[in-house]
Amino acid sequence: MASSFNLVIGSAKFIFAPIERCLNCKRNFDENMKILQKLLKELNTVKEVIELRLSAEIHGGTMQTEEVKNWLDDVQRIKTEIEVIEHKTKEKKFLSRAFLGKTVEEKVFELKAFLRKGKAFLGMVKSFKYIIVGGGVAAGYAAREFDRQGLKPGQLAIISKESVAPYERPTLSKGYLNPNPKAAARLPEFHVCVGSGGDRLLPDWYKEKGIQLILGTEIVKVNLALKTLVSAAGEIFKFQTLIIATGSTVIRLTDFKVEGADAKNIFYLRELEDADKLVESIKMKKHGKAVIIGGGYIGLEVAAAMRINDFDVTMVYPDPWCMPRLFTPTIAAFYESYYENKGIKIIKGTVSVGFNANANGEVKGVKLKDGRVLEADIVVVGVGARPLTALFKGQLEEDRGGIKTDGFFKTSMPGVYAVGDVASFPIKLYNETRRVEHVDHARKSAEHAVKAIKANETVLWRQCWRKFVFQRQQSIITEAEIWVLLDQRRKGCWSFP
Repeated sequence: MASSFNLVIGSAKFIFAPIERCLNCKRNFDENMKILQKLLKELNTVKEVIELRLSAEIHGGTMQTEEVKNWLDDVQRIKTEIEVIEHKTKEKKFLSRAFLGKTVEEKVFELKAFLRKGKAFLGMVKSFKYIIVGGGVAAGYAAREFDRQGLKPGQLAIISKESVAPYERPTLSKGYLNPNPKAAARLPEFHVCVGSGGDRLLPDWYKEKGIQLILGTEIVKVNLALKTLVSAAGEIFKFQTLIIATGSTVIRLTDFKVEGADAKNIFYLRELEDADKLVESIKMKKHGKAVIIGGGYIGLEVAAAMRINDFDVTMVYPDPWCMPRLFTPTIAAFYESYYENKGIKIIKGTVSVGFNANANGEVKGVKLKDGRVLEADIVVVGVGARPLTALFKGQLEEDRGGIKTDGFFKTSMPGVYAVGDVASFPIKLYNETRRVEHVDHARKSAEHAVKAIKANETVLWRQCWRKFVFQRQQSIITEAEIWVLLDQRRKGCWSFP
């Protein structure tokens, strides 16, 4: 009797075992599909970032291109297979879930393996809540304002092409060129924010505040939609909020194919490295002849500095008087007279059309449009600057040669701000949008943008709280869940759309 009973039980298990397996697969199916969709979304993000790096063509051999391309092809294959699974699921709900359960489970393991491989291709991706791209005056003042408004260690990074912490750039054409070694301005003396009467922010200050200075790093590719920056070395940086503080680059005579404009000892003054080269040349060409091309800020300041260095100085500019956008003829006449009394010669109404060089390739003469040739041992060119906006072309609205912003320096892309020279912002006084290339604007626009960012976050907090309270009242969410979500928001684990 017992033998017969065991036989029946065994037969039943044998008959129903496949059905039980199907039921188990069906129970696991929905959970695995959710995991699959989550992994697929993450895989798509990794895929987009890898494609971004490949398109930049800057990986310099760090990524095995053929292997990466094979990986991208396999990702497309997996995506197609998942689409087929989803289609079959919709056709016959129960049977599809039961018999596809094992397939979905296998796809989950496959996707996890592909994600690990994709992340290995990428290497380390550095993520920050806030990134400032550009390391000039605006970056330093923005960092100080972030600290004042409340900043947690590790939230902010400054990415700069220069190899030093932000400094007061105007010093380069003034105190930096002082011939007296004891009186000459040198870092760390003029780090921001001494230019406005504030404390010097030395590199240690950023370290103490948990602000990462990523120096000597040039950003060469930007995808604002993906909130991704790629450096020349292939590093990838992710952000939640971006401040564009790239400033300007000098206009070079080589851009206009001026004859001989690539000769040695023709200088432009924008960065610390430029100033160092000019200082070395001043030492080498003591008591020589200097020609300053341009009658703006740089031209006037460098002409004065070269004269103090005991050079024979000649200024050349095409305008009827110096600083024509700012000075009236009367004010300009006062300054021109003062300069001439100090021994500086001024030639107005003409431009340089070429340069002569010696056998060593060093500049020896400046050819003017009116036919004159001026002797020169050093030439400093200050004919203007262009805002550095090329990285963002086609991704942001532009106006007047800069990135268009509102009164809070917010651009057309959510979470992206532009300050300093690159920002075209509304000026109520003139009822129009303008760009302002001035150090005081760089300082104040940076501070204003940070205040706006922080204020916007406070507003979102309040909206979030009201939403949670409403959901609690409607019994959609528990009180414990509210505090968990708010804590995640506080830690920067998730952000508002």
